[in-house]
Amino acid sequence: MQRARVKLASTDIEKINATCDYIKGIAEKTGVVIKGPIPLPTKKLKLTTRKSPCGNGTATWDRYEMRVHKRLIDLGIDERALRLIMRVPIPEGLNIEIEMIDS
Repeated sequence: MQRARVKLASTDIEKINATCDYIKGIAEKTGVVIKGPIPLPTKKLKLTTRKSPCGNGTATWDRYEMRVHKRLIDLGIDERALRLIMRVPIPEGLNIEIEMIDS
């Protein structure tokens, strides 16, 4: 049995959740088996910089953080469902990967 694995990644959690709901709706409409969305660990990218441009003065720091949220969805393969998933509107800033897996 083959299945499709959809990996979603974005810094905006609302975009990921909206796309996951859209894919779940397609799966319910076509009747394919769906597992997920499975939340994967959030990657936190941290950057600390000095506030003072010249380096003199008090030691004050700015701390920046970017979070990359990830989701994983497994779908049973159906030609009609796969065509609909390929046409999912992808918002800007959302990375999506679709790969075929043999079970």
